[in-house]
Amino acid sequence: MRDSAWSRRDILAAMAAGTACTLMPTMLAACAAPEPAARGLVLRDVLLVDGTGQPGRRTDVLVRGERIERIGRVSDRDARGLRIVEGGGRVLAPGFIDLHTHGDPLKAAYTQYLAMGVTTIVLGEDGSSPALPGADRAADSLPSWMDAVARATPDINVATLSGHGTLRRRAGIDDGTRRPTDAQLARMQAILEHDLRAGAFGLSTGLEYVPGRYAEMRELAGLGPVIARFDGVEMSHMRSEDADDVRDSIRELVAAAGPARAHVSHLKMVYGKGEAAAEALLAFLQSLRTPTQPLTADAYPYEASYTGVAIVFPEWALPPTDYAGVLQSRRDELRAYLQQRMEKRNGPGALLFGTGPHAGKTLEQVAAEQGKPFADALIDIGPGGGQAAHFVMDRALQDRLLLDPHVALCTDGSPSGSHPRSAGTYAKWIEEFVVKQPRVKLEEAVRKATSLPASILRLRDRGTIRPGAKADVVLFDPARVRAKADYVHPTRQAEGFDLVVVNGRPAFEGGEGIARAGRLLRRGVESGKS
Repeated sequence: MRDSAWSRRDILAAMAAGTACTLMPTMLAACAAPEPAARGLVLRDVLLVDGTGQPGRRTDVLVRGERIERIGRVSDRDARGLRIVEGGGRVLAPGFIDLHTHGDPLKAAYTQYLAMGVTTIVLGEDGSSPALPGADRAADSLPSWMDAVARATPDINVATLSGHGTLRRRAGIDDGTRRPTDAQLARMQAILEHDLRAGAFGLSTGLEYVPGRYAEMRELAGLGPVIARFDGVEMSHMRSEDADDVRDSIRELVAAAGPARAHVSHLKMVYGKGEAAAEALLAFLQSLRTPTQPLTADAYPYEASYTGVAIVFPEWALPPTDYAGVLQSRRDELRAYLQQRMEKRNGPGALLFGTGPHAGKTLEQVAAEQGKPFADALIDIGPGGGQAAHFVMDRALQDRLLLDPHVALCTDGSPSGSHPRSAGTYAKWIEEFVVKQPRVKLEEAVRKATSLPASILRLRDRGTIRPGAKADVVLFDPARVRAKADYVHPTRQAEGFDLVVVNGRPAFEGGEGIARAGRLLRRGVESGKS
C-alpha cells in the first residue's frame, strides 16, 4: 500500500532525489570542542506534558546544569542570571527516545532527529553492533566504540545494544554455521557479558538477515540468561513479519529471551489487512505477557519498510552460498520463487530502490526499461543489489498497532536514510494522530515516545520531566508541527519543534543544531544499577 502523501509520479523521482538532496554533514564528533555548560534555563508559562500520561498543566520549569531543578512558579529573583524562555502556553515535553536507530554519531550528525524532538537514540539494532573502522570482528569492538563516542561529545544521547550477528563474528563463528560448538557458545556468552558490563542495554537479533537467520534456538536461548543477569532487554527483528508467520516468530523471541525481557522491533504484519487483524495480533501479544515478561514493541507510522533487497530472496540464494553457482544450477527455481514472492508482496511496483544504480525506480520500471520479466531483472540485480522501500503493509492495521499502550515509537532510520521515517516519524505522530484526526490524547502520545521507551531501557532519570531528572526537553506547539519528509525528499527536517534541550543545554533552535550536548548512555550508570 502506498502513502497518500505521494503519487506514482513521485515514485519516478523518489529515492534518486532523496540521494541528491542535502544530506546531514558528515563529521567526526571528536573534532567538536565542547562548549561551556549553560548556567540554566527558565521555561516560563509552558503546558507541561511530563511523559507520565497525566494531564498537562500550565507551569514554569527551572533547569540548572544538566537537571530539572524545580517545577512551579519561578520568580524573577530566582531566574536572575538564567536564560528565560517564554513558553506562551506551548507544550514542554521530555525529549523523545527512539528505540530503533541506525548510523554512527562518529560519522554523521543527527540534526534531523533533534529537529523532530528526539534527544536519545538506540543503536546496535537488527543484530549489528557499531564498531570503529577495521575493528568490527574484534572481541572488544563494541566497548571500544562506546569509549570513542563517550570522548566525542555527540550531538544527541546515544545508547546501544550488542548485536547478535556481530557477536557471532566476534566469537569467530562463520556466517553459515548453524550449530556453534559449546566452546563457541561460551565465547559468545563471555563477549556479550563484556558488552553489558561496558554499558550495552541488551541484545539485538536480526533473524531475517545473515547470519542471524542461521541461528537455532539452542544458540539464542543460551544468551537470554546473560541478558537477564544485567536486567537487559532483547530486541528482535524477528524471523518473519509475514501475517502467516508472525505469531511463531513472536513465540520464538519470547522463548529465546527466556528470563530476559523481550521486545519486538518495528512491529508489523506483512500482507495483513484491517484493524481486526491488528486487534487479533495485539490480543496474542497480551496472552504472552506475564509479571516477569512485559513483552513490549515499537513501530513507526509508515506503510513501507526499508531494507535490503535480499529480504525477497530464498535462504538458499543468500551468503555464504555462492550466488553464481545458484544461477547456474537453480535459476529456473529461483525465478519461480521470486515471481511468487513479489506477487505476494504487492507486485514489482511495490519495491522502490533507494540505493544502487536503480535508485528512484521501482522494480517494475527497471524491468520495463530492460525489456524483461521482473523476476529476471531481480535475478540480475541479485540479493546484494542495494536497499529499497517495500510497500507491503496496510495502513489501517499499522495505525491500530501503533495505538497500543505497550507499543513505543521508533524510526528505524538513520541520518542519511532514504525513507521519510528518518526525519518525519515523531512529527507525523503528533501531526496526524494527535492534531489532524485525533486518535490519541497528547499526553498518551508523549508517553509512548518518552517514559515508555525509557522504561523498556530501564533509564531511571530520562523520559519524564520531574525534579532531579536529566533535562532532556522539547518545546513545541502541536498545531504547528509538520512532517516535511516524504519519499521524494526523505531527509527534509520536521517543523514546529522550537527548542530542544539535551542534558540542560539548548541543542536545536531556530531550525538548526546549535550545540553538541549529547553523551553516551551506559546501562548501569544510567539505570542506577551496577
